[in-house]
Amino acid sequence: MTTIVRDIFVFISAAIFVAAAVLITSGAGAHEFKVGALDIGHPWSRPTPKDANIAGGYLTITNKGKTADRLIGGASPAAGQIEVHEVVDVDGMAKTRPLENGIEIKPGKTIELKPGALRIVLLGLKEPFQLGQKIKGTLVFEKAGPVEIVYNVEENPGAAVSGVAGAQHKHH
Repeated sequence: MTTIVRDIFVFISAAIFVAAAVLITSGAGAHEFKVGALDIGHPWSRPTPKDANIAGGYLTITNKGKTADRLIGGASPAAGQIEVHEVVDVDGMAKTRPLENGIEIKPGKTIELKPGALRIVLLGLKEPFQLGQKIKGTLVFEKAGPVEIVYNVEENPGAAVSGVAGAQHKHH
């Protein structure tokens, strides 16, 4: 009888372990959000110096719909305002500038907001971003409307280093 009890215990323990492993692996990598036909993948930002008043927001947006949409803005309780920016070459220097009309996401396409390229800029930070922190935010799309997201504050070694002049510029 003890052999059967032990076998049942081992079976149940193994089942619990497998279930926990499945939950951990499916939840840990899942950092995605959805609004309408748009999938937003892995929003993140870097830790900021204590005196920084600006941070970049990075993510991917995939349009699984049949019509184009446009990222036109956003908000965050961690910042005074959010703008959508591009990086441009001005006299041989890379600089960021706001995109007045936002970023178009065409049907069937994915755009990547990343260091040194298109990005979300969080202006007027209320406090520095620290490694491991989760920053709440909202993205606003022209057609799909608003979606709540969370930026993971991380050192993303897979992303290019920005090197953009004016990254610490004062914004009025």
